[in-house]
Amino acid sequence: MSFDAAGFAAAARGLFLERRGDVAGSGLALQLYKLFHCEGRFAAELVQPRALAVWQGGFDFQPPLTLAGRAAEDGALKLVFQTADGHRVESVLIAMPGGNGAKATLCLSSQVGCAMGCAFCRTGTMGLIRDLRAEEIVAQAWLARRQLGLSFGNLVFMGMGEPLDNLAGLAQALRVLTDGSGLAFGQERVTVCTCGHVDGLRAFAALGYKRIGLSVSLNAPDDATRSRLMTVNRRWPLAALEAALLAYPRRRNFYFALNYCLIPGVNDSAEAAAGVAAFARRVGRCLVNLIPYNPGGALDAPSPTDPEIERFLGWLKAAGVEARRRGAKGQSIMAACGQLGGPADQVSNATCQTVPASVCVATGKSIWPEKT
Repeated sequence: MSFDAAGFAAAARGLFLERRGDVAGSGLALQLYKLFHCEGRFAAELVQPRALAVWQGGFDFQPPLTLAGRAAEDGALKLVFQTADGHRVESVLIAMPGGNGAKATLCLSSQVGCAMGCAFCRTGTMGLIRDLRAEEIVAQAWLARRQLGLSFGNLVFMGMGEPLDNLAGLAQALRVLTDGSGLAFGQERVTVCTCGHVDGLRAFAALGYKRIGLSVSLNAPDDATRSRLMTVNRRWPLAALEAALLAYPRRRNFYFALNYCLIPGVNDSAEAAAGVAAFARRVGRCLVNLIPYNPGGALDAPSPTDPEIERFLGWLKAAGVEARRRGAKGQSIMAACGQLGGPADQVSNATCQTVPASVCVATGKSIWPEKT
């Protein structure tokens, strides 16, 4: 799962040259690649019996993750994966009203844990255990679509981990996920979220993905507050982040998303709203996503009330900033923003069953049976 189509064909040619002294695998590679990603299987029937052992011995067609999970009541489906070395990684499918799978979004993880230690994020309390390999990132989408039968058209890297802190794994995963011969997600359907990893922003910009969306966690308009909430600000303060965003190559209709986790008594004042608006105006072409704080991280704070959220949103709009409230889904199973990385007993480990996403979300039932 770490290969794009061209890379798989090249690896197949090299494999057959090494083991058989010919290039017998090159013409078949693209066919096998497409069927693996589009139908979720290794098409052994297309392979000559004498070459089958070479294919199966040279490539691992088994996903590097196993699955366990539970559906939420409110339009989110939490997927828990286990790596071969026993670590847990979580993803979340966010459904849209009406069951339109094309508009549903799968939130992907890029690391086991996270080194950033943001105060409002449960994953940060784990620390960084390790990066996910490209095939482990891809497998989250592959398993959700090909083995579980879930329907979704968008991908966001907003799960566990800081994507730009695992740039090598992220970059290769993006090549595979957007390959037209495989899972074939359009670049405009993919968004990478960062806490403000400035070196990573510069390196990611150099990859040339002008159609992939970029989302930045802001969460405070001043360095003092932001440094208390996000340790990354102590290394790259707001001025450095602003400079990196201004230097980021943008196509004509490109908008940054600025994510703002609203925490009562911490960053919800009128002065904070004015500071966010000023930052957004300086960076230009921004959409502010206002995210109510979801309890569960290291921060002992309540969620904001609806009036508090609407008040802050009103201040932003009055200042001329394009802003919207992002709804919280999945709180009941610790699947909302900032809640991933909970105890293992919150999700059962059981045999996977294929159930459409619309059924899972509509009924609120587990897509895996409970352990007995």
